[in-house]
Amino acid sequence: MLKVVVLGADGRMGREVVKAVLREEDLSLVGAIDTRNHGEDIGTLVTGTPCRVTVAGNLGRVLEETCADVAVDFTTPDSVRQNLSIILKHRVNAVVGTTGLSEKDIAEIDRHAAEANVGVVIAPNFAIGAILMMRFAAEAAKYFPDLEIIELHHDQKLDAPSGTALKTAQLIKEKRDSKKQGHPNEHENIPGVRGGQLDGMRIHSIRLPGLVAHQEVIFGGLGQTLRIRHDSINRESFMPGVIMAVRKVVDLKGVTFGLEKLLTE
Repeated sequence: MLKVVVLGADGRMGREVVKAVLREEDLSLVGAIDTRNHGEDIGTLVTGTPCRVTVAGNLGRVLEETCADVAVDFTTPDSVRQNLSIILKHRVNAVVGTTGLSEKDIAEIDRHAAEANVGVVIAPNFAIGAILMMRFAAEAAKYFPDLEIIELHHDQKLDAPSGTALKTAQLIKEKRDSKKQGHPNEHENIPGVRGGQLDGMRIHSIRLPGLVAHQEVIFGGLGQTLRIRHDSINRESFMPGVIMAVRKVVDLKGVTFGLEKLLTE
């Protein structure tokens, strides 16, 4: 049985991870880390039923006392770097859903994970449907090179564009030649109205209350358009991917970036 510690356990995503881990017979929740509700039973907070795991603030101590196998981090970009430093120091595998890490951050994490002989899965999106959406979009870009990406998230999301949008653009970049889209004399009457740009692709970020996580890739061709869209209606949509990553990360070494790498193994 894999022993799991959840960081950000009392947050929106953390609560879903706690519930998901508690449901699985081969996983054991042994630690819950958060900045609030210290000493409270995380099971009572999340499901109304105690699970004998209390919320704590000292990550290092929890990892030592529980001999955890996997730590799942859904905190913030400001916290995840320090959290991973502690996790890898204790030679614990990690699953990271926090976005905002730079390529330099990931390279450094990969080096430390390799030195600790543990695995780290970092994924911009844990919804399996979103992974398939990205895969289909990359395939379509070979035939429809003109496209725009629109990503929509709740208004409490801190980074823009989303990690999923960036990952989609990177996958598409591997499949098509670079090109600048639109009219060469195009002019923005309002700066930024055409969105951001990566390798000629336009990326638009929408932040509104009521949204969870949504993305649409619109392709344009002669006399036709193609739309590929994925919608996460609630945060439960990410849990099958999280649980899959928790089970597989213990057999990995170094950083695995993107849930799609686990779907092919």
